[in-house]
Amino acid sequence: MERAEAEVEMAGGGEAVHTPHSAPPTAPSARVSIWESVRACGVWGREVDKAELRRRVVMPLYARRAVAAAVAEKDEAAGVAAAAAAREEQAEEDGLAVVTPMVVFVNSKSGGRHGPELKVRLHELISKEQVFDLSVVKPSDFVRYGLGCLERLADQGDNCAKDIRANLRIMVAGGDGTVGWVLGCLQELNKSKREPVPPTGIIPLGTGNDLARSFGWGGSFPFGWRSAVKRYLNKAVSASAVHLDSWQAVIKMPEGEITELPHALKKAEPADQLEFSKASGSELTEKSSCYKGVFYNYLSVGMDAQVAYGFHHLRDEKPYLAQGPVANKLIYAGYSCTQGWFCTPCTASPQLRGLRNILRLYIKRANCSEWEQIQMPSSVRSLVVLNLDNYASGKHPWGDLKPDYLEKRGFVEAHSDDGLIEIFGLKEGWHASFVMAELIKAKHIAQAAAIKFEMRGGEWDRAYVQMDGEPWKQPLIQDQSTIVEINKVPYHSRMINGDS
Repeated sequence: MERAEAEVEMAGGGEAVHTPHSAPPTAPSARVSIWESVRACGVWGREVDKAELRRRVVMPLYARRAVAAAVAEKDEAAGVAAAAAAREEQAEEDGLAVVTPMVVFVNSKSGGRHGPELKVRLHELISKEQVFDLSVVKPSDFVRYGLGCLERLADQGDNCAKDIRANLRIMVAGGDGTVGWVLGCLQELNKSKREPVPPTGIIPLGTGNDLARSFGWGGSFPFGWRSAVKRYLNKAVSASAVHLDSWQAVIKMPEGEITELPHALKKAEPADQLEFSKASGSELTEKSSCYKGVFYNYLSVGMDAQVAYGFHHLRDEKPYLAQGPVANKLIYAGYSCTQGWFCTPCTASPQLRGLRNILRLYIKRANCSEWEQIQMPSSVRSLVVLNLDNYASGKHPWGDLKPDYLEKRGFVEAHSDDGLIEIFGLKEGWHASFVMAELIKAKHIAQAAAIKFEMRGGEWDRAYVQMDGEPWKQPLIQDQSTIVEINKVPYHSRMINGDS
């Protein structure tokens, strides 16, 4: 399969946007050099002039108050009223040009709880009306009411609001799950034809930060973060936007419900359920449940998801243990040793054995409409569906494959915007450890344009699944199948390329 050469087009806001196949090369950009790490630690952040940064990213007073009021009240009209009231206080800002307005979402629970301090710092650098705490404000409310308010002002002839809406950029301070949550909400703009969709950059606060690594934002929150934050924001102002594939997972259960739903997953509406039934050719009964969610990096089933599930619950029950990414990784590693991944006695319960006991795998290859069953290796205990090259804190389990091997297996070189997704397996914990150390490659299983899992419990009453770092416990029925179907979303997400 040939790859199209990268092209650059101009988006509505005037910035350079790379068309499909121009996303930054995943493997090289994922590794943050020592030089880049030193720059991120704060010394080079002082090069950014605070006043100049504010001039470029801060909205006029009336506009930022309008957006904040609309989101707080969940009412576009409240934002329009706030804009009218604030115009009288804005004489000193008259005549200022809108360059690249920016909104920042902060997850105060991510990566060592840096969120509250970071939020205060962002208030100093830009304005409190343009910083939203995700423990208080849902990104869906911002998309619906905040952007809706700007669109209403623009429809009333406000050219400044029109420019803000067209040129707006978003930064997300959080981990992969948080970034995915925001991107998922922004996709509603595509569905309702409310373009342009603001591109998204990342301030890495999570444990793994694989999305941040893939798009040049680094793999960890720097020690000298107060000055580094200015550099993140300044980079986001002028960096180019690139495309990212997103994938929708639909889970159809014969009965029962999923408890403790992650942000990335929600119960499907009746209209969606009808659409899914027609697409799959199967009817849902009254007892059936249907869920849908979108992921950007990976979806996995098995032991790695089980370890992630236990880690998340431990962190929520004992938050004092989660004092930073390093502490998180140590706890994560220790927890994995207690789950039987490294040693499975012959007398151990079936939950600790191969996924082939409960899972059948089907794929659709590129330009093919028929499902093809793929045999699951008996030794695989974790099955990972990967969109980016990064997994588990910047590791590259798919590897940089040679052309001869690609041709032999019928694979093509992996990109994050190529409409294909990679499937690999991890065996016991020792195999996973060697893969994570990049001493060996993971078990390559397939490369596909669509995927279907058919899971049936047997002696198992549950499986563990995770999407972009958000795990859940998936109930299974002994004699009925739970179906997980994964298809590419028909439009790309837009990311700010931190490497540009």
